[in-house]
Formats: sequence, C-alpha cells, structure tokens
Amino acid sequence: MKAIGYRHPSEVLFDGALQAYEFDIPTATGRDLLVEVKAISVNPVDAKLRAKVNPEPNIKVLGYDGVGIVRAVGQDVSLFKAGDRVFYAGDMSRQGSNAEFQLVDERIVGLAPTSISDAQAAALPLTAITAWELLFDRLQLTRESKQTLLIIGAAGGVGSIMVQLAKQLTDVTIIATASREESAKWVQKLGADHVINHHKPMSKQLAELGFESIDNIASLTNTNDHFAEIVECIAAQGKFALIDDPGAIDVGALKRKSVSLHWEFMFTRSLFKTDDMQKQHEILTQIAQLVDNHTLVTTLGENLGRITVENLIKAHKKLESQSSVGKLVLEGF
Repeated sequence: MKAIGYRHPSEVLFDGALQAYEFDIPTATGRDLLVEVKAISVNPVDAKLRAKVNPEPNIKVLGYDGVGIVRAVGQDVSLFKAGDRVFYAGDMSRQGSNAEFQLVDERIVGLAPTSISDAQAAALPLTAITAWELLFDRLQLTRESKQTLLIIGAAGGVGSIMVQLAKQLTDVTIIATASREESAKWVQKLGADHVINHHKPMSKQLAELGFESIDNIASLTNTNDHFAEIVECIAAQGKFALIDDPGAIDVGALKRKSVSLHWEFMFTRSLFKTDDMQKQHEILTQIAQLVDNHTLVTTLGENLGRITVENLIKAHKKLESQSSVGKLVLEGF
C-alpha cells in the first residue's frame, strides 16, 4: 500500500519534507479495524509533529482525521463490521491516515454521517471531539448554561465546530474572535452572537458590547499573545481552557480571580487507554446524528484535491500561514 510520511523532522517545508513510501497492508487484530482510507483532513498537529518529532522506528505516517470503509476487523471487535463507512481522529502513537489503509481502535471510531460526502465528513472528527471535550468535559457547560463564552481563534477548525456546538447544545452567549472580514462572516454564519478582533484589545471591545467580564474563555491559538487580555477579561471564578502550546505563561495571574485552568488534548484517551476511551466513539456517534439531522454543518473550508505528496505539502504550508478558514481536506489516492 502507498503511504506518505517522513524519515527526518523538518521545521522548514521543502520539496522532500514528505515522501511516498510502500508498506505491507497491516492485519487487524484485537479491537482494531482495518480501514481503506477515502478522505483525510490536515490539522495543526500534523505540521507540529513533522517539524519536531523523530519517527519511530524509521518512517512516520502523519494524518489523524480519516473517512473510509472497514475492510477487516479484529477478533474482539463488536461495534463495527466489514463494509461500514466510518470516520475517526486516530491515535497519535500509531501510524496515521495519510495512507491507503490504516488500523484504528474501534473505541475511537464512529459510523460516518450518511448525508454528507467523504470530504465533508473528513473535516469533522478531530476538531469535533476537541470542541466537544472542551465544552462539555472541561468547561462542563450544559444545555441549561446561560453564561458567556469567548472563543479566541473561532474561524479555525476547532473554533468552527465549537461555535456550532455551543449555539445548538447550550444557551451561552458566544463571542467569537476573528481578525479578517472573511473569517468574521464565517463565524457569524455558524452562530456567533458577537465577533471581535483578537488583534485589538479584547477587553475594550467587550466593554463596548456591554460585557464587564466573561465566564468561560476558550483559547484555540496564540495563547501567549492573548494571555494578558484573557486575565483581564475573565470573570472571578471563571473557567479558562486552551488547546495550543503557549510555552511559559504566568498561571499565577489567574489566582486572584480563582480562575480554573483546563487543558484539552483529544489524544489523551487513546494515548493512555483510559477507562472511558470509548467515549470518543460515543461523541462521534452523536456528531454524526447532529449532522444528519442538519443541526451541525461540515467545517470543510477547502478541498485541495487528491492525497499526494504535493497536495499535503500545500496543506501544511496553508496551515502554517494561519490563513485558512475551516478545514483543509484531501480525497482519494
């Protein structure tokens, strides 16, 4: 089978940073599914790993979002059968979806939505799980929540689905940040109640909208740049959640307001084989139902064509430029 990966990390993209390789088709055992990959999307984690992580043992195949057809199942599989069309966000410790075939544990897989295409479905799993866990596991919002929620970087992949989930499944007031007219229109269309620019002082803009403070803040990108404003804007006893890698931030600045800090990393359950690992199967099942009943829409931003070395490098460049709106998807080998 064909797979696309790398032998050596590369912080700077060049023509040979990713290459095509040939592997044997793996065998499904235990709770694994063997999936024939039909479509993938590219996430910031792909670029981060390519830039910094040495392959083990010698070639790393990237890719986490995937949509495909189950071709074989392990002896302990009970949730799926051969022929099922599935979607998933994968496991960071295993080979990824930039391949014609992939092994995935059934506990982190869902039946794909039936009402949308492979490319549209591929845009959803990683960001949907991240947004769901952040909103409902970390911030512990409920359908009855009537608080305020500030989403910093709302036009990206995670933000695009988080705005929808918060709008449809809670009663919070959503303030989204976006720095360009195109991205501001995108988050408004998805359900944001207000939009502000994170390149300008957020506390001043929030005050102009009539918000003295914000109950919940989700920082999805560039937390280092925004942390002082986050401390200023958040309410006493508020909740702050983040998904990026900000390096050194002064969490002591949150103490005076008794603000709780929450990390969200959607690979935690699969990396540590947590007792509730199957919760991600349940989340994806609910996401598929919400898509099929037209409560949620795909966050596909751009389809870059077939799954090739050239198109994957193009996708990595777009991600690293931080100029994309929605998700970048590739389809077919």
